[in-house]
Amino acid sequence: MPEYKAPLRDIKFVMNEVLESEKHYASLPGGEEATPDMIEAIIQEGAKFCEQVLSPLNAVGDKEGCTWTEDGVKTPAGFKEAYQQYVEGGWPSMTAPAELGGQGLPASIGLVMSEMVGTANWAWGMYPGLSHGCQNTLESHGTPEQKETYLPKLVSGEWTGTMCLTEPHCGSDLGILRTKAEPNADGSYSITGTKIFISAGEHDMAENIIHIVLARLPDAPQGTKGISLFVVPKFLTSGNGEVGERNAVKCGSIEHKMGIHGNSTCVMNFDGAKGYLVGPENRGLNCMFTFMNIARIGTAIQGLGSAELSFQGSLAYARDRLAMRSLSGVKNPDGPADPIIVHPDVRRMLLTQKAFAEGARALIYYAAQQSDLVRYSDDAEVRKEADELLSFLTPIAKAFLTEVGCESTNLGMQVFGGHGFISEWGMEQIVRDARIATIYEGTTGIQALDLLGRKVLMTQGESLKRFTKIVHKFCKEQGESEQLQDLLQPLQAHNKEWGDITMKVGMTAMKNRDEVGAASVDYLMYSGYLVMAYLWAKMAVVAQQQLEQGTSEEAFYTAKLQTARFYFKRLLPRAKAHGEAVLAGADSLMDMPEEHFVF
Repeated sequence: MPEYKAPLRDIKFVMNEVLESEKHYASLPGGEEATPDMIEAIIQEGAKFCEQVLSPLNAVGDKEGCTWTEDGVKTPAGFKEAYQQYVEGGWPSMTAPAELGGQGLPASIGLVMSEMVGTANWAWGMYPGLSHGCQNTLESHGTPEQKETYLPKLVSGEWTGTMCLTEPHCGSDLGILRTKAEPNADGSYSITGTKIFISAGEHDMAENIIHIVLARLPDAPQGTKGISLFVVPKFLTSGNGEVGERNAVKCGSIEHKMGIHGNSTCVMNFDGAKGYLVGPENRGLNCMFTFMNIARIGTAIQGLGSAELSFQGSLAYARDRLAMRSLSGVKNPDGPADPIIVHPDVRRMLLTQKAFAEGARALIYYAAQQSDLVRYSDDAEVRKEADELLSFLTPIAKAFLTEVGCESTNLGMQVFGGHGFISEWGMEQIVRDARIATIYEGTTGIQALDLLGRKVLMTQGESLKRFTKIVHKFCKEQGESEQLQDLLQPLQAHNKEWGDITMKVGMTAMKNRDEVGAASVDYLMYSGYLVMAYLWAKMAVVAQQQLEQGTSEEAFYTAKLQTARFYFKRLLPRAKAHGEAVLAGADSLMDMPEEHFVF
């Protein structure tokens, strides 16, 4: 397994130079606490924890996996101890409100830590990661009593949280879930049903686990309009923070999975478990979106993390591995062959990984700043604009970044050749761990329908226009930069084409709704390549300015420009193929009768 090294220089470049985080934090109420010195200290200490504690446990978790018993689930060796260090270091409380015992720092700082944790050890990072969504749901929709009962321990990390949505028969179609919630005389509810694929549903790392559960009340309407939300603790509590008797919720089994073996993916059985209604009756799915949107940005980080870790592994190997001679002449005359990093095709793979990892970092941090504005800004118009922009970016970040993250891990294996297929190098583990990211928290297809159907077409294109105006303004402001015209001109052209393609698919969808489903994934991938192109152009502008002003880090900024040009010349052209597929129509997919699908 590659030894993770936090890419601190690039993290600081995106935060401080591209997205001007100091100015951003100063604009937030209370944001003055997030001083550059404080952020620097947080990132440095976080990097040490991830490199020295979590990274060595990554291969351990994959090899050992989790162990199920009647008494509970045991996590791999070292996981529990690492979690105690994490809690003692105050990491879970970093972005929680001060009144709940948190440190009150902006959410975007927490996402930087989430990136480092997830890249170092994704399976471990899922245990505390899911707690944040649980916290946000209770903070937004819980009663004062529920907040007092659960939030302090969730914030401190002494307790962890889960999201219990899907069931064996329904997958992503939550409208047909069957879990029942029967009212009790004391105002609580008796929750009965089975939930599957529950990440971190049962483990030995915290003394209590707080489940957020979707269920139906008696006589609830059918479909998604009849779903309510409940909080169901593993151990009941009197509200004083002390755990009491065991609730009637148990892990029936843990899944045998392709990857993320160190995280317990559970079948959870609720056998009349005591739960409490969160939010209004039959509005559970609306409340759950608080949880799901946070989870989707969190899953986007897996795309970044898998690309970054795979790149780190394949880069080190490519510098060391000797094979064949360079086509343009011997580069290592004292050795029997040249290092494979001199070969153009290996460069293609390494630069693809690098471009996707660094572009993903910029997109996630950009989305995180919008999240800060939604949560903390005291200007209602700013909050509204940021919320709508974040809503547009979330499905792109989740689906596009996980898709290209998977591509990057496969390229990492390819750089190793046959050694990449051997488990001792750890590259195949990254492939296996990353594969789930395109599936959970809504598959790529689900995210694509959300983007094209709900976010773009249902707003008459307004959500798209909001972003394309940002890109247009940027290109106009940088129009005088002669050195970057090879980036700005294609960005402008694609930005205009984006609107044209959207209008065409919208017109065909008015006649046939299947056109939306047929176009959606290609539309999302097209959108992803364009959003990343905008961010690479922003990074290129900053790098060009630094080089023109004179800098002691010429190699770093030159590499940024070179990677940006690689992205525009080698990766952005993929958007054209996706654009053509968007407009290909539904007929080629839907004309074949079902009975012709034979083998």
